[in-house]
Amino acid sequence: MTLDEQIAYLTKGAEETIRVEDLRAKLERSAKTGKPLRVKAGFDPTAPDIHLGHTVLIRKLKHFQDLGHTVIFLIGDFTGMIGDPSGQNVTRKPMT
Repeated sequence: MTLDEQIAYLTKGAEETIRVEDLRAKLERSAKTGKPLRVKAGFDPTAPDIHLGHTVLIRKLKHFQDLGHTVIFLIGDFTGMIGDPSGQNVTRKPMT
C-alpha cells in the first residue's frame, strides 16, 4: 500500500486526527527504519463493560495493526471505581 493509501485508510471516517503532515512523517520514518509505530489507546470505562461506543476506536487500532504497527490497548479502572467526576469540584468517594 502506498503512503497516500495508508493515510487515506487510517483517516477514513475519523472526525479528528493529528495533522496529516505529522502522520505522513511518522509513517515515512516507520517505513524507512523498518520500525513499526506504537499506537496506544486507553479505556477507563465508567461501567464494568466495554460497549458499542468503544468499537470506533478499537476498529481504528485494528487499521494500524493491519498496516503492521504495534497496538497497545490499555484498560484502566480508576473512573470505574470512583465514578466520573466530570464537572465536580470535590473528589468522589470510591464506589467499591
